[in-house]
Amino acid sequence: MPDFALGYLIIIVVFAVGFGLVNGFNDAANAIGASVGSRAISPRNAVMLAAVFNFAGAASGLAVARTIGKGILVPDAISYLTVIAALAAVIVWGGAATYLGLPVSITHGFVSGLAAAGAATVGLEAIQWGVMQRVLSSVVAAPVLGFIGGFAVMVVLFWVFRQSAPARMRIIFSRLQWLTAAFLAYSHGKNDGQMPIGVITMALVIYTGQATLWDKIPWWVIGISALAISSGMAFGGWRVIKTIGFKVADLQPIHGFAANLSAAGVIEAASHLGIPVSTTHCASSAIMGVGSTRRFSAVRWGVAGNIVVAWILTFPICGGLGYLFAWLLKMVF
Repeated sequence: MPDFALGYLIIIVVFAVGFGLVNGFNDAANAIGASVGSRAISPRNAVMLAAVFNFAGAASGLAVARTIGKGILVPDAISYLTVIAALAAVIVWGGAATYLGLPVSITHGFVSGLAAAGAATVGLEAIQWGVMQRVLSSVVAAPVLGFIGGFAVMVVLFWVFRQSAPARMRIIFSRLQWLTAAFLAYSHGKNDGQMPIGVITMALVIYTGQATLWDKIPWWVIGISALAISSGMAFGGWRVIKTIGFKVADLQPIHGFAANLSAAGVIEAASHLGIPVSTTHCASSAIMGVGSTRRFSAVRWGVAGNIVVAWILTFPICGGLGYLFAWLLKMVF
């Protein structure tokens, strides 16, 4: 039995690294899409900047990791099989969405996959509905705040710099975007980067039986998780970056600055509260918000609609896959 348990643990660690890579592939666009789309930072520099600061974010703060690891399911429902099923579900959907160039919420994909896997093995009583309610409320709140924040920041900037020469503004905000892109990448790591940490720690608690690991998570867990997601960012999900940076709205450096700043602010606040939010939702909606300050039609709502549909489909698809994989694993093992 210990050999089987060790095998399960190794599988989960491998899957968690894959989860981090897929997260980085898809969510790379969240941190750098606006900066690349506004042509303030070159794609290569933007990806490397995002990878470094995403690593820093993932290595700091563990509130979201603890929510993911011990807040979604009741303790009796947390098992190797439910974790493996949830990871497989989000890897499949995240990989497919990245290939199609669709920015989706990897965070919510894992949460829905884990909840459904728990329901498949134990029943609906496996889900901690109070925590799920907080997560689901963020599905609406985060994009709304991102949109409003982007719109408001853009209006303030237009008023403050209304008499400034456009060429000078372009230079100023091209440089400032190095700061906001770094801030957004850091906040992304501090929220989404916590997912693999929570998953691996969850598996270690099952393997060792020591719940005290949540109070002092091993350094290697944090390091390997941060490296996985930042490596995914370094390789970049270029199809998603093109969707976010070029297809939603035409961006100038001042727009990219406003979008990055507002999205990062929302994500950072959620991270401090331990709420896993979709950085995809925040970043995409912030771009829609800044684009709307020109005129409502400046946003390509057809593209935006496809993104929203992908957000919505993430829940039933990952939930369905998580349930299916958990049911199959339960039948086999």
